[in-house]
Amino acid sequence: MKQSRISPQYAIVDIETTGGYASGCGITEIAILIHDGRQVIDRFASLVNPHQPIPLSIQAMTGITDELVANSPAFNEVAPRIHALLAGRIFVAHNVNFDYSFVKHHLTVAGYPFEAPRLCTVRISRKLRPGLPSYSLGRLCDALGIPLSNRHRAGGDAEATAILFGQLVQSDTQGIIAEMLKKTSGHQQLPPNLPREQFDALPHDAGVYYFRDKGGKVIYVGKARNIRKRIAQHFTGHSAQPQRQHFLRHIHNITYTCCGTELMALLLEAAEIQRLWPVYNRALKRFEPKYALYAYEDCGGYQRLAIGKHGKYHNHVHVFHRQLDAYNLLHRLIREFNLHPALCGIGNAGDQPSPSVHNARVKKALRHLAQHLPTFAIFDKGRHADEASCIWVEQGKLYGMGHVSHHADMSAPETVKEALTRYPGNHYMMQLIYSYAEKHPATVRKLAP
Repeated sequence: MKQSRISPQYAIVDIETTGGYASGCGITEIAILIHDGRQVIDRFASLVNPHQPIPLSIQAMTGITDELVANSPAFNEVAPRIHALLAGRIFVAHNVNFDYSFVKHHLTVAGYPFEAPRLCTVRISRKLRPGLPSYSLGRLCDALGIPLSNRHRAGGDAEATAILFGQLVQSDTQGIIAEMLKKTSGHQQLPPNLPREQFDALPHDAGVYYFRDKGGKVIYVGKARNIRKRIAQHFTGHSAQPQRQHFLRHIHNITYTCCGTELMALLLEAAEIQRLWPVYNRALKRFEPKYALYAYEDCGGYQRLAIGKHGKYHNHVHVFHRQLDAYNLLHRLIREFNLHPALCGIGNAGDQPSPSVHNARVKKALRHLAQHLPTFAIFDKGRHADEASCIWVEQGKLYGMGHVSHHADMSAPETVKEALTRYPGNHYMMQLIYSYAEKHPATVRKLAP
């Protein structure tokens, strides 16, 4: 006799918290509604004492105050009941990864390791109710005629989510929800506002990718050997840290630029971070050089050299990471070209040569320095078989980069140079280029300055 298949049960969860990421913030309220696919069959709700202050902005939004939760149980006191309700059931929430990360983290801390399949009512709604202007819970309820009371309280939001979920289950004639629950689907790992089709269209090439918010503003830039694989890594796991918790829910769109090599992707990433200054990029913002050698003319007509703090928008002769390296170079120029130390910011004035004599020496020193800064290009693999990537360095500074056809006249450097896109370089980018050139000399073509 054929056995009937047991229908799954769903735990519809909503929480209120003291902040946006699980490892540093507490839960102040939790509601769990057990749903059998047709109706709610059990309910649990409780205020929770987070044992940390609730920010005033959150108190104003939710109405949950420090005084209100003062005599409520701590999370570890209600953890056994919560774990029992969630065990063996599908975890459902609006923006599920947020609620899931908090519940999983705090259950684990309380001694109840937790894993469960998940469903996101935002993602299901986008599939089954396409074209709506907004998929926030409040706007969805307005559009679909769902009553929503006690907004921004766990019980009220959970009840509305349960009605929404029931409607979605009833209208799912194509098995969308079942498809989302397959372990290989990856639907629940994606940010709630990112269309699955956009992720599926990502290439497996090296390049740079851009996470954009609802308004199209770039909020994160990254590089990858394999764009699709690297982006997928951003969305897997359940890190409780703020970096992941904050920015995933703001990702609405992804764009990308393919590059022929990982080196070009690294350089483009650095250039784009400097250009766009995305809010969630931090590491590459710290690689600016600290010091620079400057040349300027004073009111007496003398061309002076000086070491100073590196200014992003100031013209410089050369940059340095260490002040000692800057002064070592300046002292060498003073010795080799008989420059007056006082006119280079070192020592006392004493007897000074005339401006014309001194300026001629400075001009010769700077010309020598420029000639000893290399001019070369790195030609390497392109995005496809008919082209090569090109990174052009002129007198020790990045000029530009791009992709050139294998049919281009490589004996005419200026023609190749004109096909490149100009990019402002920095100390970090030049370190990458020099290191690569040293390891891969076969890709380097020296050019006349």
